[in-house]
Amino acid sequence: MIAAKNLTKRFGNQLVFQDVNFKINQGDFLSLIGPNGSGKTTLVKILMGLEPKTSGELNFDHKQTIGYVPQFRNIDNDYPLSIEAFIRLNLKFTLSPTKRHENDQLIQEILEKTGLTDLKDRPLGLASGGEKQKAYLAQALLNDPKILILDESTASLDVEVKMQLMDLVAELNKKYQLTVIFITHDYELTKKYTTKALFFQNKTLREVPISRISEKMFEMEG
Repeated sequence: MIAAKNLTKRFGNQLVFQDVNFKINQGDFLSLIGPNGSGKTTLVKILMGLEPKTSGELNFDHKQTIGYVPQFRNIDNDYPLSIEAFIRLNLKFTLSPTKRHENDQLIQEILEKTGLTDLKDRPLGLASGGEKQKAYLAQALLNDPKILILDESTASLDVEVKMQLMDLVAELNKKYQLTVIFITHDYELTKKYTTKALFFQNKTLREVPISRISEKMFEMEG
């Protein structure tokens, strides 16, 4: 699905990374790891078309939809929208009765996929951290993405909730061959859920088998 050859990114005279090479295949559950400031977020922005590369090759069909789940964000208790209404924010407004009916069906399907059907009327501000992240995940799934990017989406969640969210993502990965890119600083989640890892270090990137991932890789300073 994605192939990079000698991919390099600079901001002016500042080198972020250089000569990066990797391949991501359909159905991969990949972790993107490395110190803060090593280039993980910049690479994802390039993949999403939000940032241009400086040089090198990136073979990627941007017609393939990308779903993006951000890091946990605290939402005020008085946030007015329900979980369902929040998810609907990612739908384009339409006056067409046919399209509105299709959107209603899509919302119900996504609520079922993410286990939010019984919680759809709960105010998002009163939802738990895990329920909030599921709502962001549901938003990301609305456009039937081929690639799902989790940008430290489990940070600030407790262990049980992290596992519940990742179990759900793993199920989607297996059932729908959804390609997942998981940016993380969590050693345990990387070992348990991902099938391969790309490790940023010293301005470049290398693929590391999950069997050779070590806790030390997650303790390095940026």
